Amino acid sequence: MTPPNVAPPNVAIIIPARYQSTRYPGKPLALVKGAAGLSKPLIQRSYEAAIKVQGVKSVHIATDSEEIRAVAKDFGADVIMTPPSCENGTARCAAALLQRSDISADIIVNWQGDALLTPPYFIEAIIARLTMRPGAMIATPAIRCNQEHYRKLIAEERAGRVGGTSVVFGENQQALYFSKRLIPYLSAARQEQDPPFAFLHIGVYAYRRESLLRYVDLKPSILEEYEGLEQLRFLHHHIPVDIAEVHPPEWEIWELNNPSDIVPIENALKIMGAA
Repeated sequence: MTPPNVAPPNVAIIIPARYQSTRYPGKPLALVKGAAGLSKPLIQRSYEAAIKVQGVKSVHIATDSEEIRAVAKDFGADVIMTPPSCENGTARCAAALLQRSDISADIIVNWQGDALLTPPYFIEAIIARLTMRPGAMIATPAIRCNQEHYRKLIAEERAGRVGGTSVVFGENQQALYFSKRLIPYLSAARQEQDPPFAFLHIGVYAYRRESLLRYVDLKPSILEEYEGLEQLRFLHHHIPVDIAEVHPPEWEIWELNNPSDIVPIENALKIMGAA
């Protein structure tokens, strides 16, 4: 929600989707069943979640795939074709913004194509974070893990799979580091705390227009390359990333990084009551 006495921002959501995912080729078109057993492509479920966010002027899908374009057009999405050379979702959002002069938004939300389990209030929280802090350039949400989710993330890590991205941040709610490993290190005793001191990063971002367009001119960092996390480029170049801590929904947030992730995602959709 926009704070009192503050003008509502002009916001657009861009959903970057590429077909040739390194870990999961064709992921945006993977079929995911809802509560009633209806299968829909992942990109459609992400789009349907995005359009529920309050106060957003427009929602767009940015892709380099004609296959994804055709599917997205079929369910009524506005599609922006972007170059195959876009190295990640942030770069693809920037490319889409440059191609469409009619998108006049001053806040751009990068809604990852596999963020179908993201509740609208997560996005509203990061938009509010930028609205309340005029000097902030980027905001992204995080939730504190509960015991069950933390144990699952440990199990995924031990199996050599990526179960999610963790984040550590300071008292000013600005990120210190993001990792696909579980951070910070917790002793066995601290792992048993309820909840453990571990925060799961939710891969959606709100950027001020100028920070998004600046991204493509910044040199990638070695940590970004090692981790495969685009947001580390901002930290490397001393651009703060604000963290909006949000309360977890009734369902478990789980990223679609591997085909095996479809089962927990479909279980979450049942709890959500998604068709």
